[in-house]
Amino acid sequence: MTEQQCHELLARRCRPEPVGRWDVRSRLAHFALVNYALPKERLTPHIPQDRFEIAGFEIGGRRQAMMSAVPFLDLDFHFPRLAPFAKFRFAQTNYRVYVNDRRTGEPAVWFFGTTLGSRTVAIPRLLWRLPWHFARYRVNCKHNAAAGRYDSFHITADSPWAPAEIELEDTGTPVAVCDGFRSPEEVALVLTHPVDGYFRRADGQFGHYSVWHEQMRLTVARPQRLWFGLFERLNLLSRDEMSRPHSVFLCPEVEFLIHLPPRRLI
Repeated sequence: MTEQQCHELLARRCRPEPVGRWDVRSRLAHFALVNYALPKERLTPHIPQDRFEIAGFEIGGRRQAMMSAVPFLDLDFHFPRLAPFAKFRFAQTNYRVYVNDRRTGEPAVWFFGTTLGSRTVAIPRLLWRLPWHFARYRVNCKHNAAAGRYDSFHITADSPWAPAEIELEDTGTPVAVCDGFRSPEEVALVLTHPVDGYFRRADGQFGHYSVWHEQMRLTVARPQRLWFGLFERLNLLSRDEMSRPHSVFLCPEVEFLIHLPPRRLI
């Protein structure tokens, strides 16, 4: 994809979208994007290759795949058209791989699944067979608006499916270009704006949903402690590799629109 194509696709993905009947709005706080580069072969067994291509990036002189863990706090998860006054607050972590949709050629993400810090996780599991799992969270994040960075950032998740510990040091430096990417637009398009997400449902079928969000104001963070039990259990990363991410970005708050319900892939 050329730089001009990246610019045009990013601009299209950032345009405001109408709110549908079942859509959800939520302000996400303490949004962290923890990216890892790894050999494509480790991910191949987990991705349906007939529909998706694992994206490749020239990182450190090698062609690498990328995946991420994305923890955040939902401040006011709600259905603005169905029940605007019923709002929910909980922590969440998404686990995903960066892919290209073979039908459109556009960047997307494949979800391993999600942990949610609320017993309401049973509802999307039952209704839409989403690969979501309950976790008990502890969130200790303090953003210093005057300094433009976090004074502390620490999130832990206690979960049989995907326990995690995230402790980061915010540099306050805005995100620009990073290894494997040609421009800030490409970084944003691939890493922060893959608006289409795909996953394997609990019944074995494939599902899809999409999101919209404004462009994020991101800063670069350094890892202090990173451990994701899911990545270790799937033999994707060792504990040592988890301590050395490709990149870590932080955003204090951003609003998301999630288009629901998820749909089966045909």
